[in-house]
Amino acid sequence: MYPFFQVLPSDAMAATLPVLLRAMRPRHWLKNGFVVAPALFSGHAFDPPALARVGAAAFLFCLASSSVYLLNDVLDREADRADPVKRLRPVASGELAAATALLAAALLAGSAFVTGIALGRGVLLSLAAYLAINVLYSLWLKKVAVLEAMLLAAGFVVRLVAGALAIDVEISHWLLICGFLLALLLAFGKRVPELDHPDARTPRYPAAFLTEAVTLLAGVTVIAYVLYTVAADTVAKFHTHALLYTAPIVLFGILRYLFLLTRSGSQDPTATLLADRPLLAAVLLWGALAGTIVFRAGGHP
Repeated sequence: MYPFFQVLPSDAMAATLPVLLRAMRPRHWLKNGFVVAPALFSGHAFDPPALARVGAAAFLFCLASSSVYLLNDVLDREADRADPVKRLRPVASGELAAATALLAAALLAGSAFVTGIALGRGVLLSLAAYLAINVLYSLWLKKVAVLEAMLLAAGFVVRLVAGALAIDVEISHWLLICGFLLALLLAFGKRVPELDHPDARTPRYPAAFLTEAVTLLAGVTVIAYVLYTVAADTVAKFHTHALLYTAPIVLFGILRYLFLLTRSGSQDPTATLLADRPLLAAVLLWGALAGTIVFRAGGHP
């Protein structure tokens, strides 16, 4: 039993656990799917031992990301109370005490490090880098326009690196570029709903800037992915140009996201993915098709 629950009566513990779990935002754990991508693109999509290791690494990032969410909610609780959506978060609403949230954040981060010892120093260093980036973001750099979005995107690149280190494969520089650009697109996309409800702890971007940034990044991301699929080192590694066939799915997914963003403001990328069946189907289809192509082509580290 976690120490901070030992001081609570059993009825208080029973009431606190569901609230704490909600504050940990488990639906956002989908973002840690980035940790699995290196296994997919190194020919290990159907390799149980490799998938077990990247799965374990992804779980560690789930713990670490939840610790970051709890810290962020404590720091932002006053600003969140003025937001029509964020005011419902457990810390902002008063359902979860700030002290309990901070203690839980420390325990989650500590648990990730202790468990991560089994995956090696590389994964531990990746976890440390991820937490350092996010703590700096939450404490000081969240208000710096553009830099804050780049830091969020950097967190996804760290996930990719951690996945590669977990199974000891070389990660393509193209995969890092595509991952960073996609994450940067989603980071700026998150700021679009804030045009109607500005957040006191994040930059106030002009609407014209966000439109241009999202449009630019959408195009560059698709181009980067297409270049990756036909790059000489990619073709040499997988002995096929077939990955290019997945590019229309990527194009559809990004255009679908832009459509939802302009139509409804799209609260956040995770909520959009889970709520929109065509977008979710595109992501699943892309993963299955890309994994099959790489596996059948005999891709390996």
